Amino acid sequence: MKQFTTFLKKEFAHVLRDRKTLLILFGMPIMQILIFGFALTNEVKNSKIIVVDYAKDMASQNIITKIEASRYFEIEKAMMSAKEIEASFQQGIIKMAVVFPPDFNKDLLHQSTAQIQVIADASDPNTANTLTNYVSSIVQDYQRDLDKTSLLPYRIEPQTRMLYNPQLKGVHNFVPGVIALVLMLVCVMMTAVSIVREKEMGTMEILLVSPFKPIMVMVSKAIPYLILSLINVTTILLLSVFVLRVPVNGSIFLLFAESTLFIITCLTLGIFISVKTNSQQVAMLISLMGMLLPTILFSGFMFPIENMPKALQIFSNVVPAKWFYIIVRDIMIKGVGLSEIWKETLVLIGITLFLMAVSLKNFKIRLE
Repeated sequence: MKQFTTFLKKEFAHVLRDRKTLLILFGMPIMQILIFGFALTNEVKNSKIIVVDYAKDMASQNIITKIEASRYFEIEKAMMSAKEIEASFQQGIIKMAVVFPPDFNKDLLHQSTAQIQVIADASDPNTANTLTNYVSSIVQDYQRDLDKTSLLPYRIEPQTRMLYNPQLKGVHNFVPGVIALVLMLVCVMMTAVSIVREKEMGTMEILLVSPFKPIMVMVSKAIPYLILSLINVTTILLLSVFVLRVPVNGSIFLLFAESTLFIITCLTLGIFISVKTNSQQVAMLISLMGMLLPTILFSGFMFPIENMPKALQIFSNVVPAKWFYIIVRDIMIKGVGLSEIWKETLVLIGITLFLMAVSLKNFKIRLE
């Protein structure tokens, strides 16, 4: 234990005296959260929605047919209560719900006015806004068709309701994504470079002949970055709440627990890269290019994954940031608990255990 403590102190001393490392650790997260939060917005198809048709009349069926003909939606028809619809949103099953009231066609014929309820998941405000606009456009097309054959103009009013983010602030979507991006880059790159540096400086040989076990070398290398990354999470959350006005609707404890799990996942990925490379430049290049692009492209916070080809949708499942982004967004914006995000949590645990086993195996091979 004394050896482990000494090695841990050495790692902290090395990190804290390196100003460039500290700048990357703390400067980059602050800049990214401010830039992404204030400057960026994004734009959508194939979004999963549910249609609840209490009317079951000719008018509602005609509108549903038009929605089905659109390439923007993947429709599921079902009879659901308000509580079941809300549960579907919380579980991330659907992006939008379209609800037809019981007397839809009757109201349209006798009063020349009818209403449709459109409920959207505004935790991703750009997608929510785009989807509601698509539905409104389809309804207006149907309304124009009716007006051509009628002496009196008809009016169908979509009653839109935005869940979780009524003001459609884009920052609600980007903050969880930036947390995932920052942790992925910082943890993977710093861990990979720190171990490879030992090889380049020749100090790895000293560790190899010491009684220090390989697993303890990995743990002692990872702990400083785990603690510093948790500080990063705290900094980002404070900026999000007090500067960007993004609420944390769920459990803070659960959010930090899930963040710790994701940090460990990233650290094990950094260790895996380090045991496969022999120079800091290669380790940094793989960490930056190999992690930056997949995190931006396949996590879902900048580009909707459902818009991508099927092969890329499948590939996105191996990107840890995708699952962490879903977890953070659901906790912060939707306020859900572990019962709604347990599947994503299990995926992260599985990825972590796999990377840890492969890294340890390769590290042991290097010792032989």
